[in-house]
Amino acid sequence: MTQDIRIEEYNYELPDSRIARFPLAERDMCQLLLRRPDGSLSTHLFKELPSLLPADSMLVYNNTKVINARLRFHKEGVGGQAGALIEVFCLEPHAPRDYARNFECEGAGGCSWVCFVGNSKRWKDTPLYLDVMVAGRTVRLKAERTGRQGNASIVSFTWTPEDVTFSQIIEAAGEIPIPPYLNRSSEKSDESDYQTVYSHIEGSVAAPTAGLHFTPRVLEAIDELGIPRRELTLHVGAGTFQPVKSDTIGEHEMHSEFISVGRGLIAELASATRRVVAVGTTSVRTLESLYHLGCMLAQGLQPDEVPQWYPYSDSHPDLSVSEAMGHLLAYLDATGSDRLIASTRIIIAPGYRYRVVKGMVTNFHQPQSTLLLLVSAFTGGDWKRMYDYALREGYRFLSYGDGSLLLS
Repeated sequence: MTQDIRIEEYNYELPDSRIARFPLAERDMCQLLLRRPDGSLSTHLFKELPSLLPADSMLVYNNTKVINARLRFHKEGVGGQAGALIEVFCLEPHAPRDYARNFECEGAGGCSWVCFVGNSKRWKDTPLYLDVMVAGRTVRLKAERTGRQGNASIVSFTWTPEDVTFSQIIEAAGEIPIPPYLNRSSEKSDESDYQTVYSHIEGSVAAPTAGLHFTPRVLEAIDELGIPRRELTLHVGAGTFQPVKSDTIGEHEMHSEFISVGRGLIAELASATRRVVAVGTTSVRTLESLYHLGCMLAQGLQPDEVPQWYPYSDSHPDLSVSEAMGHLLAYLDATGSDRLIASTRIIIAPGYRYRVVKGMVTNFHQPQSTLLLLVSAFTGGDWKRMYDYALREGYRFLSYGDGSLLLS
Protein backbone atom coordinates (compact mmCIF):
# COMPACT_ATOMS: atom_id res chain seq x y z
CA MET A 1 0.00 0.00 0.00
CA THR A 2 1.04 3.59 -0.62
CA GLN A 3 0.75 4.39 3.10
CA ASP A 4 3.37 1.71 3.85
CA ILE A 5 6.09 3.37 1.73
CA ARG A 6 9.21 3.95 3.83
CA ILE A 7 10.62 7.42 3.35
CA GLU A 8 14.19 6.14 3.76
CA GLU A 9 13.78 4.59 0.29
CA TYR A 10 13.66 8.15 -1.09
CA ASN A 11 17.01 9.30 0.19
CA TYR A 12 20.08 10.25 -1.82
CA GLU A 13 23.43 11.93 -1.19
CA LEU A 14 23.16 15.66 -1.91
CA PRO A 15 26.53 17.40 -1.48
CA ASP A 16 26.26 20.88 0.00
CA SER A 17 28.20 22.22 -2.98
CA ARG A 18 25.34 21.21 -5.30
CA ILE A 19 22.72 23.35 -3.53
CA ALA A 20 22.23 26.56 -5.54
CA ARG A 21 22.17 29.42 -3.04
CA PHE A 22 21.65 32.08 -5.69
CA PRO A 23 20.10 31.94 -9.17
CA LEU A 24 22.02 32.42 -12.38
CA ALA A 25 22.22 35.98 -13.70
CA GLU A 26 20.07 34.90 -16.67
CA ARG A 27 17.22 32.76 -15.39
CA ASP A 28 16.63 30.82 -18.58
CA MET A 29 20.29 29.82 -19.04
CA CYS A 30 20.11 27.13 -16.37
CA GLN A 31 20.30 23.48 -17.34
CA LEU A 32 17.13 21.58 -18.22
CA LEU A 33 16.95 17.81 -17.97
CA LEU A 34 14.48 16.29 -20.44
CA ARG A 35 12.94 12.92 -19.58
CA ARG A 36 11.02 11.56 -22.54
CA PRO A 37 8.11 9.11 -22.32
CA ASP A 38 10.48 6.23 -23.16
CA GLY A 39 12.64 7.14 -20.13
CA SER A 40 15.59 8.52 -22.13
CA LEU A 41 17.40 11.51 -20.63
CA SER A 42 19.18 14.46 -22.23
CA THR A 43 20.54 17.84 -21.16
CA HIS A 44 19.41 21.18 -22.60
CA LEU A 45 19.19 24.82 -21.59
CA PHE A 46 15.94 26.09 -20.10
CA LYS A 47 15.57 28.63 -22.90
CA GLU A 48 15.04 25.63 -25.23
CA LEU A 49 11.89 24.58 -23.34
CA PRO A 50 9.41 25.89 -25.94
CA SER A 51 10.85 23.64 -28.67
CA LEU A 52 10.84 20.63 -26.31
CA LEU A 53 7.14 20.90 -25.42
CA PRO A 54 4.80 18.63 -27.40
CA ALA A 55 2.95 20.64 -30.07
CA ASP A 56 -0.43 19.79 -28.51
CA SER A 57 0.58 21.04 -25.05
CA MET A 58 -1.21 23.49 -22.79
CA LEU A 59 1.14 25.03 -20.22
CA VAL A 60 -0.42 25.69 -16.81
CA TYR A 61 1.44 27.67 -14.15
CA ASN A 62 0.89 29.05 -10.67
CA ASN A 63 0.48 32.85 -10.56
CA THR A 64 0.91 33.15 -6.79
CA LYS A 65 3.15 35.92 -5.46
CA VAL A 66 5.44 35.49 -2.45
CA ILE A 67 4.65 37.96 0.29
CA ASN A 68 7.16 39.61 2.64
CA ALA A 69 6.00 37.21 5.33
CA ARG A 70 8.85 37.61 7.85
CA LEU A 71 8.38 40.51 10.29
CA ARG A 72 11.04 41.40 12.85
CA PHE A 73 9.89 43.05 16.10
CA HIS A 74 11.97 44.11 19.10
CA LYS A 75 10.61 44.08 22.62
CA GLU A 76 10.96 47.35 24.46
CA GLY A 77 14.20 47.19 26.44
CA VAL A 78 15.53 49.04 29.44
CA GLY A 79 16.08 52.76 29.02
CA GLY A 80 14.44 52.89 25.63
CA GLN A 81 16.92 50.41 24.15
CA ALA A 82 15.72 47.66 21.79
CA GLY A 83 15.05 44.43 23.62
CA ALA A 84 14.89 40.82 22.44
CA LEU A 85 14.27 40.17 18.75
CA ILE A 86 10.93 38.45 18.10
CA GLU A 87 10.48 37.17 14.56
CA VAL A 88 6.89 36.72 13.36
CA PHE A 89 6.50 34.60 10.24
CA CYS A 90 3.02 34.96 8.70
CA LEU A 91 1.80 31.59 7.41
CA GLU A 92 -1.85 32.00 6.42
CA PRO A 93 -4.75 34.37 7.12
CA HIS A 94 -6.83 33.69 10.22
CA ALA A 95 -9.37 36.54 10.10
CA PRO A 96 -10.51 37.36 7.52
CA ARG A 97 -9.54 33.93 6.14
CA ASP A 98 -9.87 35.07 2.55
CA TYR A 99 -6.46 36.21 1.31
CA ALA A 100 -7.67 39.17 -0.75
CA ARG A 101 -9.93 40.51 2.02
CA ASN A 102 -7.16 40.12 4.59
CA PHE A 103 -4.63 42.04 2.52
CA GLU A 104 -7.18 44.81 1.99
CA CYS A 105 -7.79 45.26 5.73
CA GLU A 106 -7.17 48.70 7.20
CA GLY A 107 -5.96 49.58 10.68
CA ALA A 108 -9.20 50.03 12.64
CA GLY A 109 -10.35 46.44 12.40
CA GLY A 110 -6.95 45.01 11.64
CA CYS A 111 -6.46 41.37 10.79
CA SER A 112 -4.98 38.22 12.24
CA TRP A 113 -2.67 35.51 10.90
CA VAL A 114 -1.48 32.06 11.83
CA CYS A 115 2.23 32.61 12.48
CA PHE A 116 5.41 30.90 13.53
CA VAL A 117 7.08 32.96 16.25
CA GLY A 118 10.85 32.92 16.64
CA ASN A 119 12.21 33.42 20.18
CA SER A 120 8.65 32.75 21.30
CA LYS A 121 9.49 32.22 24.98
CA ARG A 122 10.70 35.81 25.24
CA TRP A 123 7.31 37.13 24.10
CA LYS A 124 4.94 37.29 27.03
CA ASP A 125 1.55 39.06 27.01
CA THR A 126 2.79 42.53 26.09
CA PRO A 127 2.15 43.84 22.57
CA LEU A 128 4.99 44.27 20.11
CA TYR A 129 5.41 47.41 18.00
CA LEU A 130 7.14 48.14 14.73
CA ASP A 131 7.47 51.53 13.01
CA VAL A 132 7.59 51.35 9.22
CA MET A 133 7.53 53.91 6.40
CA VAL A 134 4.57 53.50 4.03
CA ALA A 135 4.16 56.01 1.19
CA GLY A 136 6.22 58.61 3.05
CA ARG A 137 4.37 58.24 6.36
CA THR A 138 5.38 56.46 9.57
CA VAL A 139 2.97 53.66 10.38
CA ARG A 140 3.03 52.00 13.80
CA LEU A 141 2.20 48.29 13.59
CA LYS A 142 1.00 46.54 16.74
CA ALA A 143 1.15 42.74 17.15
CA GLU A 144 -0.60 40.77 19.90
CA ARG A 145 -0.61 37.01 20.39
CA THR A 146 -4.22 35.98 20.87
CA GLY A 147 -4.23 32.19 20.63
CA ARG A 148 -2.66 28.99 19.39
CA GLN A 149 -3.20 26.73 16.39
CA GLY A 150 -1.18 23.55 16.63
CA ASN A 151 2.47 24.54 17.02
CA ALA A 152 1.77 28.01 15.62
CA SER A 153 0.40 31.21 17.16
CA ILE A 154 -2.56 33.39 16.24
CA VAL A 155 -1.25 36.95 15.97
CA SER A 156 -3.55 39.96 15.74
CA PHE A 157 -2.29 43.04 13.87
CA THR A 158 -3.61 46.60 14.14
CA TRP A 159 -1.97 49.87 13.08
CA THR A 160 -2.13 53.65 12.87
CA PRO A 161 -2.72 55.65 10.78
CA GLU A 162 -5.57 53.42 9.74
CA ASP A 163 -5.93 54.30 6.05
CA VAL A 164 -3.22 51.93 4.81
CA THR A 165 -3.74 48.25 4.05
CA PHE A 166 -2.05 45.22 5.52
CA SER A 167 -0.68 44.48 2.07
CA GLN A 168 1.09 47.86 2.02
CA ILE A 169 2.49 47.27 5.50
CA ILE A 170 4.07 43.88 4.93
CA GLU A 171 5.37 45.02 1.56
CA ALA A 172 7.24 47.80 3.36
CA ALA A 173 8.09 46.10 6.67
CA GLY A 174 8.56 42.43 5.87
CA GLU A 175 11.27 40.30 4.31
CA ILE A 176 11.03 37.64 1.61
CA PRO A 177 11.16 34.26 3.41
CA ILE A 178 13.72 32.33 1.36
CA PRO A 179 13.94 28.56 1.99
CA PRO A 180 15.71 27.53 5.22
CA TYR A 181 17.96 25.05 3.40
CA LEU A 182 19.72 27.95 1.64
CA ASN A 183 21.27 28.61 5.05
CA ARG A 184 21.65 32.35 4.54
CA SER A 185 19.78 35.57 5.26
CA SER A 186 17.49 37.18 2.72
CA GLU A 187 19.18 39.73 0.48
CA LYS A 188 17.78 42.63 -1.53
CA SER A 189 18.18 40.61 -4.73
CA ASP A 190 15.80 37.93 -3.40
CA GLU A 191 12.92 40.40 -3.62
CA SER A 192 12.96 39.93 -7.39
CA ASP A 193 14.89 36.66 -7.77
CA TYR A 194 12.41 34.75 -5.57
CA GLN A 195 9.38 35.74 -7.66
CA THR A 196 8.26 34.34 -10.99
CA VAL A 197 7.92 36.86 -13.81
CA TYR A 198 4.18 36.09 -13.97
CA SER A 199 3.40 36.31 -10.23
CA HIS A 200 0.59 38.69 -9.30
CA ILE A 201 -1.77 37.08 -6.75
CA GLU A 202 -0.39 37.71 -3.24
CA GLY A 203 -0.39 34.92 -0.69
CA SER A 204 2.55 32.49 -0.75
CA VAL A 205 5.30 32.19 1.82
CA ALA A 206 7.42 30.19 -0.64
CA ALA A 207 7.84 30.52 -4.39
CA PRO A 208 6.63 27.93 -6.92
CA THR A 209 10.29 27.56 -7.83
CA ALA A 210 9.99 25.67 -11.12
CA GLY A 211 8.59 28.91 -12.53
CA LEU A 212 11.63 30.96 -11.53
CA HIS A 213 13.40 29.93 -14.77
CA PHE A 214 10.85 31.56 -17.06
CA THR A 215 11.70 34.84 -18.76
CA PRO A 216 9.69 37.06 -21.11
CA ARG A 217 11.57 35.66 -24.10
CA VAL A 218 10.70 32.07 -23.13
CA LEU A 219 7.04 32.98 -22.70
CA GLU A 220 7.04 34.80 -26.06
CA ALA A 221 8.57 31.75 -27.77
CA ILE A 222 5.83 29.56 -26.29
CA ASP A 223 3.20 31.96 -27.61
CA GLU A 224 4.79 31.99 -31.08
CA LEU A 225 4.47 28.19 -31.21
CA GLY A 226 0.73 28.48 -30.51
CA ILE A 227 0.96 26.67 -27.16
CA PRO A 228 -1.68 28.10 -24.80
CA ARG A 229 -0.55 29.40 -21.39
CA ARG A 230 -3.03 29.26 -18.52
CA GLU A 231 -2.92 30.36 -14.87
CA LEU A 232 -4.18 28.96 -11.58
CA THR A 233 -3.45 29.85 -7.97
CA LEU A 234 -2.11 27.75 -5.12
CA HIS A 235 -0.71 29.73 -2.21
CA VAL A 236 2.35 27.84 -1.06
CA GLY A 237 2.54 27.35 2.70
CA ALA A 238 5.55 26.81 4.94
CA GLY A 239 4.56 23.15 5.11
CA THR A 240 6.20 22.70 1.72
CA PHE A 241 9.53 22.64 3.62
CA GLN A 242 8.26 20.22 6.26
CA PRO A 243 10.32 17.01 6.13
CA VAL A 244 8.73 13.60 6.45
CA LYS A 245 9.76 12.67 9.99
CA SER A 246 7.80 9.43 10.24
CA ASP A 247 9.18 6.08 9.05
CA THR A 248 6.26 5.53 6.68
CA ILE A 249 4.39 8.19 4.72
CA GLY A 250 1.07 6.95 6.09
CA GLU A 251 2.02 8.61 9.37
CA HIS A 252 2.90 11.94 7.72
CA GLU A 253 0.27 14.69 7.92
CA MET A 254 0.11 16.87 4.80
CA HIS A 255 -0.47 20.59 5.19
CA SER A 256 -3.51 22.33 3.69
CA GLU A 257 -3.05 24.86 0.88
CA PHE A 258 -5.48 27.33 -0.69
CA ILE A 259 -6.34 26.91 -4.39
CA SER A 260 -8.29 29.08 -6.81
CA VAL A 261 -9.06 28.14 -10.41
CA GLY A 262 -11.11 30.05 -12.97
CA ARG A 263 -14.07 28.54 -14.79
CA GLY A 264 -12.35 28.98 -18.17
CA LEU A 265 -9.49 26.63 -17.31
CA ILE A 266 -11.87 24.04 -15.88
CA ALA A 267 -13.90 24.17 -19.10
CA GLU A 268 -10.73 23.66 -21.16
CA LEU A 269 -9.77 20.68 -19.02
CA ALA A 270 -13.26 19.25 -19.55
CA SER A 271 -12.76 19.34 -23.31
CA ALA A 272 -9.53 17.35 -22.95
CA THR A 273 -8.16 18.50 -26.31
CA ARG A 274 -4.60 19.28 -25.19
CA ARG A 275 -1.80 17.65 -23.22
CA VAL A 276 -1.56 19.43 -19.86
CA VAL A 277 1.99 20.34 -18.86
CA ALA A 278 2.11 21.71 -15.32
CA VAL A 279 4.80 24.14 -14.21
CA GLY A 280 5.86 23.07 -10.74
CA THR A 281 4.56 20.67 -8.14
CA THR A 282 2.07 23.29 -6.89
CA SER A 283 0.36 23.36 -10.29
CA VAL A 284 0.47 19.55 -10.37
CA ARG A 285 -1.23 19.31 -6.99
CA THR A 286 -3.87 21.89 -7.96
CA LEU A 287 -4.74 20.26 -11.29
CA GLU A 288 -4.96 16.78 -9.81
CA SER A 289 -7.00 18.14 -6.89
CA LEU A 290 -9.53 19.55 -9.35
CA TYR A 291 -10.22 16.02 -10.61
CA HIS A 292 -10.80 14.77 -7.07
CA LEU A 293 -13.00 17.73 -6.14
CA GLY A 294 -15.19 16.77 -9.11
CA CYS A 295 -15.30 13.21 -7.85
CA MET A 296 -16.30 14.43 -4.40
CA LEU A 297 -19.23 16.30 -5.96
CA ALA A 298 -20.24 13.12 -7.78
CA GLN A 299 -20.45 11.45 -4.36
CA GLY A 300 -22.56 14.25 -2.91
CA LEU A 301 -19.69 15.73 -0.93
CA GLN A 302 -18.88 19.43 -0.64
CA PRO A 303 -15.81 20.45 -2.66
CA ASP A 304 -14.16 22.28 0.22
CA GLU A 305 -10.91 20.37 0.68
CA VAL A 306 -9.34 17.27 -0.83
CA PRO A 307 -8.38 14.98 2.09
CA GLN A 308 -4.86 13.61 2.08
CA TRP A 309 -5.75 10.01 1.26
CA TYR A 310 -8.98 10.51 -0.69
CA PRO A 311 -7.42 9.58 -4.08
CA TYR A 312 -6.50 6.15 -2.69
CA SER A 313 -9.91 5.35 -1.19
CA ASP A 314 -11.69 2.16 -2.31
CA SER A 315 -14.91 4.18 -2.61
CA HIS A 316 -13.35 6.76 -4.96
CA PRO A 317 -15.38 6.92 -8.20
CA ASP A 318 -13.50 6.21 -11.43
CA LEU A 319 -14.62 9.18 -13.53
CA SER A 320 -13.07 10.50 -16.70
CA VAL A 321 -11.43 13.93 -16.50
CA SER A 322 -14.27 15.36 -18.57
CA GLU A 323 -16.88 13.93 -16.19
CA ALA A 324 -15.09 15.26 -13.11
CA MET A 325 -14.69 18.72 -14.62
CA GLY A 326 -18.32 18.62 -15.69
CA HIS A 327 -19.34 18.25 -12.05
CA LEU A 328 -17.21 21.27 -11.15
CA LEU A 329 -18.78 23.35 -13.93
CA ALA A 330 -22.27 22.39 -12.77
CA TYR A 331 -21.32 23.36 -9.22
CA LEU A 332 -20.07 26.76 -10.38
CA ASP A 333 -23.31 27.29 -12.29
CA ALA A 334 -25.35 26.40 -9.23
CA THR A 335 -23.38 28.75 -6.97
CA GLY A 336 -23.15 31.56 -9.52
CA SER A 337 -19.37 31.70 -9.29
CA ASP A 338 -16.73 32.06 -11.98
CA ARG A 339 -13.94 30.64 -9.76
CA LEU A 340 -13.57 27.49 -7.75
CA ILE A 341 -12.13 28.26 -4.31
CA ALA A 342 -11.04 25.30 -2.21
CA SER A 343 -8.05 23.80 -0.44
CA THR A 344 -6.11 20.58 -0.75
CA ARG A 345 -4.14 18.20 1.44
CA ILE A 346 -3.54 15.74 -1.36
CA ILE A 347 -0.39 13.62 -1.16
CA ILE A 348 0.89 12.25 -4.46
CA ALA A 349 3.14 9.22 -4.02
CA PRO A 350 3.90 5.95 -5.81
CA GLY A 351 0.59 4.15 -6.25
CA TYR A 352 -1.15 7.36 -7.27
CA ARG A 353 -2.77 7.43 -10.72
CA TYR A 354 -2.28 10.75 -12.51
CA ARG A 355 -5.52 11.94 -14.09
CA VAL A 356 -4.93 15.42 -15.53
CA VAL A 357 -1.19 16.09 -15.79
CA LYS A 358 0.71 14.61 -18.75
CA GLY A 359 3.94 16.56 -18.29
CA MET A 360 5.61 18.71 -15.69
CA VAL A 361 8.37 21.25 -15.34
CA THR A 362 10.02 20.86 -11.95
CA ASN A 363 13.27 21.41 -10.06
CA PHE A 364 15.37 18.85 -8.16
CA HIS A 365 13.98 18.30 -4.69
CA GLN A 366 15.25 17.54 -1.22
CA PRO A 367 15.92 13.95 -0.14
CA GLN A 368 13.06 12.28 1.73
CA SER A 369 10.53 14.93 0.73
CA THR A 370 6.92 14.63 -0.41
CA LEU A 371 7.92 16.43 -3.62
CA LEU A 372 10.34 13.61 -4.42
CA LEU A 373 7.48 11.16 -3.88
CA LEU A 374 5.39 13.14 -6.37
CA VAL A 375 8.13 12.94 -9.01
CA SER A 376 8.58 9.23 -8.36
CA ALA A 377 4.86 8.64 -8.86
CA PHE A 378 4.97 10.46 -12.21
CA THR A 379 8.08 8.66 -13.50
CA GLY A 380 7.02 5.18 -12.46
CA GLY A 381 9.62 5.05 -9.71
CA ASP A 382 12.45 6.17 -12.01
CA TRP A 383 13.49 9.16 -9.89
CA LYS A 384 16.78 7.65 -8.66
CA ARG A 385 18.22 7.10 -12.13
CA MET A 386 17.20 10.62 -13.11
CA TYR A 387 18.77 12.18 -10.00
CA ASP A 388 21.97 10.13 -10.40
CA TYR A 389 22.21 11.47 -13.95
CA ALA A 390 21.72 15.06 -12.74
CA LEU A 391 24.39 14.69 -10.06
CA ARG A 392 26.87 13.21 -12.55
CA GLU A 393 26.19 15.98 -15.08
CA GLY A 394 26.74 18.82 -12.62
CA TYR A 395 23.15 20.02 -12.15
CA ARG A 396 22.39 22.53 -9.41
CA PHE A 397 19.68 21.47 -6.92
CA LEU A 398 16.73 22.93 -4.97
CA SER A 399 14.95 26.29 -5.29
CA TYR A 400 17.54 28.32 -7.20
CA GLY A 401 18.88 25.28 -9.05
CA ASP A 402 18.31 23.75 -12.47
CA GLY A 403 15.07 22.38 -13.90
CA SER A 404 13.62 19.35 -15.63
CA LEU A 405 10.86 18.61 -18.12
CA LEU A 406 9.19 15.26 -17.47
CA LEU A 407 6.85 13.85 -20.13
CA SER A 408 4.58 10.81 -19.93
